[in-house]
Amino acid sequence: MAILTDCKTIPELFASRVQQSGKQTAVWYKREGEFRSLNWWEVSQRVSCLASMLQQFGVQLGDRVALLSENRLEWVLADLAIQSLGAINVPIHAPLTGEQIAWQIMDSGAKVVLLSGPAQSAKLVTLKEANRDLIFVEFDTDPAQPLPPGVLPSLLGGIHSFLLKLQEHGKSLPAAADPGLDPSSVATILYTSGTTGEPKGVMLTQANLISNAVSTVEMFRADEEPPRDDYSDKVRLNFLPLSHIFARTCDLYIWLVEGSQLAIAESRETVIADAAAVQPTFMNGVPYFYDRVRRGLEEKGVLNFPGILRQVLGGRIEQCCSGGAALPEHLFDYYYSQGVPLLQGYGLSESSPVISISTQKTSRRSSAGKPIPGVEVKVAEDGEILTCGPHVMPGYFKNQKATAEIIKEGWLYTGDYGRIDEDGFLYITGRKKEIIVTSGGKNVAPVYLESLLTQDPLILQALVIGDDRNYLTALLVSNNDALVSEAAAQGIIVEPGETFYSHPQVTALVQDRVNHRLACVSSFEQVRKCTLLPGPFTIERGEMTAKLSLRRKVIEANYAAEIEAMYRK
Repeated sequence: MAILTDCKTIPELFASRVQQSGKQTAVWYKREGEFRSLNWWEVSQRVSCLASMLQQFGVQLGDRVALLSENRLEWVLADLAIQSLGAINVPIHAPLTGEQIAWQIMDSGAKVVLLSGPAQSAKLVTLKEANRDLIFVEFDTDPAQPLPPGVLPSLLGGIHSFLLKLQEHGKSLPAAADPGLDPSSVATILYTSGTTGEPKGVMLTQANLISNAVSTVEMFRADEEPPRDDYSDKVRLNFLPLSHIFARTCDLYIWLVEGSQLAIAESRETVIADAAAVQPTFMNGVPYFYDRVRRGLEEKGVLNFPGILRQVLGGRIEQCCSGGAALPEHLFDYYYSQGVPLLQGYGLSESSPVISISTQKTSRRSSAGKPIPGVEVKVAEDGEILTCGPHVMPGYFKNQKATAEIIKEGWLYTGDYGRIDEDGFLYITGRKKEIIVTSGGKNVAPVYLESLLTQDPLILQALVIGDDRNYLTALLVSNNDALVSEAAAQGIIVEPGETFYSHPQVTALVQDRVNHRLACVSSFEQVRKCTLLPGPFTIERGEMTAKLSLRRKVIEANYAAEIEAMYRK
């Protein structure tokens, strides 16, 4: 089945894919512990049914529909249904607090809120009481519990009943039709959970999303000799949050362009088991995930067994893509050594998101690849990366001031520092807002130092601190089992009553590892003191974004006492 490159909107793209690929397997999803599949026609039936229900709730062209759910089949169906009506999807990250969610719903002016179930619904009791006109609909409801005020019955039950009635009467719903959207129409508003500052609503158009998905596919096809047209046997395993634009474009919309199969992982914790079940050929992820896989193999003592990485990722994996944060060199090296290329890309929510991507033919260590077709990239005099093209958002929702600060004369100012080599490869060297300026006036890129530190098997997460300070410090999250084993091997005995992580010999052991890892950098980039934390940085405490980037200001606020103690000693 041929790829689709000429569609102008997502509804047109979806309808064309259904028409072309009808009975081909489209999606795999988990129910009652087992993966089940739907073909493209069956997906279309469910999307049309859900779109009809949304119309009954008064959803029309240009209305906003908030979607608060973990990854699941219904997330995909809901997005396509919202798009088929010409409405605007406002996806909200599932781990957010009720207060954060309510703010985004109200700021966007959403008319309907789709919820995964009672757990998410319970976060919004205050919002429901204060906004009686808002419609809340749950995918799942607990039959043993009365529905809260303002919450309608299960969408899943409604879809199932509707489809049964159609089958009884021998009828079917047509594929969702294009509602007459313009390519410049806003398709989604997604709120950045950014590493600093208040969330801003990134508006992305139909043309933004379509062009980005198509150009990314074309970049990979250029690698193939001859370029492939039929991807119906390829399986993409999705586990990154669909509420984030990385997964939305690079899993969901590329799936529509390619006509491949999309497998939706049950959760982030079940990815390896799910990979064994669906045998993906491709997956997108963040460095944190790929490092967890490597560490897991290392802990089992099988890290360098030939073919072990492909085996643990399902047996059919051809390549993986990494984004959302800098890819440490040791991960790049390990995956390539195992015959599973780990391809780094680069982008922002404001750029739909892909700016550049590596392929197997255009891949260099530490590089984020080359710009995708139609995208221009240049580096400003101060080193900031600028980009221009059909991928750049029209602006932030209801925030012209912030828009004017980031888009100037058509160029998106990314806030990242970088360079382009003589062959056109892009390298990211630091985040403009994350650059540490010490009290001695030295500029330090903390992300690079953190990537060096997390290469050590004892260190899972690291945050380097030092702005306006006379030396650098770090908050570290250890690989607990590995640290306990190493301490025991070195004869470190922690007396009863003492806290293991603050024991002088344990902290000295870790400091030695830090010194070793940073032996390759300058004196002012050395981390003089570190504090071991008893638990990891988490999304739930606001310390990480949905794509698992560290939110520095939040972490520094949460551990202000520990940080100050490192500068008092």
